[in-house]
Formats: sequence, structure tokens, C-alpha cells
Amino acid sequence: MQTSFIKTIFIIFISLIFSMEVFAKDKIYILPLVKQEDVIVYLKNNLSKIFSLEVEVLENIEIPLYSYNPRRKQYNSTLVLKELLKDKFKGYTLAICDVDLYAEGLNFVFGEASFLNKICIISLTRLRQEYYGLPKNNNLFLERTLKEAVHELGHLFGLGHCSNPKCVMYFSNSILDTDKKDFNFCILCKKKLKNVN
Repeated sequence: MQTSFIKTIFIIFISLIFSMEVFAKDKIYILPLVKQEDVIVYLKNNLSKIFSLEVEVLENIEIPLYSYNPRRKQYNSTLVLKELLKDKFKGYTLAICDVDLYAEGLNFVFGEASFLNKICIISLTRLRQEYYGLPKNNNLFLERTLKEAVHELGHLFGLGHCSNPKCVMYFSNSILDTDKKDFNFCILCKKKLKNVN
């Protein structure tokens, strides 16, 4: 009888600790590795609406120089995330940089997420029309930024890639894929997201 009571107390204690941890992570942090105030404000306002969570902007920090690969003239996104993890952020953290990123085995990435560590990164570089030799289009640039931010944060909330090309969780092989999809989740991904929360 006493053993059963102790087990019950222990389970309640563990549940409380777990729920406190989940509660502590119910916030999105934007970590700028770039000085781009308009993008940060735009993302803060829109991510708050999409995820129904408070969004806080952290102080700017420098991108780790050792993540730069001079042969490729790109930064390794995995190494950047590894360095950022040393700061032990408390919530779902979205880092934003303005350098060209790559991951092993890929020519480039728009972003990368570490589900276990609840941290992700997006790059603004390839989201600009000017990167492709086209005239500047700030509205399109901001829209692309939101899509990539929602996509990577979606991974932090446990979502994988979606087969629906209109869903924000669809994998972008190129900027054309990003432009075709919406900044929202499809019905199936929304259901999965509700199950996570």
C-alpha cells in the first residue's frame, strides 16, 4: 500500500517537472545574427499569430567564424547551430542570418532545424530577388522569410516534411518551391501540430 502511494507521488512529481519544462518552452525566441530590423519586426508579429505564442527578440550576436568554409564560400548551418547551443536557450529558438548556408551533402540550405535542441536557423541570402539577378521585391522577400521561418519552427514542433506542395512544410529544393507554397500548414499538418501541443 505504501509502495503504491510512493509510486503515485513520484509519477505526479515527474509529471509536474515535465509540464513545467513544456511551459517554459511555450515561447518563441528570435535570435538575430544579422541587423535587419524590418525582417525581425515582421517575423515577430506574424509568428506570434501563426503559432499563438509569445515571441521575444533576443540581442544580436555574431555568427561563429569557424563555421565558414572558404572552399565553398558558405557557412555550415550545422556548425552554427552547434555553437548556438552553448547558450542553452529556454524556448523554441529561431536564429536568423544573412550568409549563404549549406549542410553536408547539399549545395545549399534555406535553413536547418535541430528538433531535439529546439533551435533552428534560416538564411536571408537566397530569399532575395537580387540573389538571382532580379529586381528587388521587398514584399516577396518578407513573404519568403516568413515561409522559411514557419517551416523550420514547424520542425521544432515535431513536424516532418509534407508531400503537399502548398503546405509550408513542403521541402524547398529551390526558391520556386518556396514561392509556390503557402506560409500556413495544411490540414494534416495542423492536426499533427495540435497533437504536439
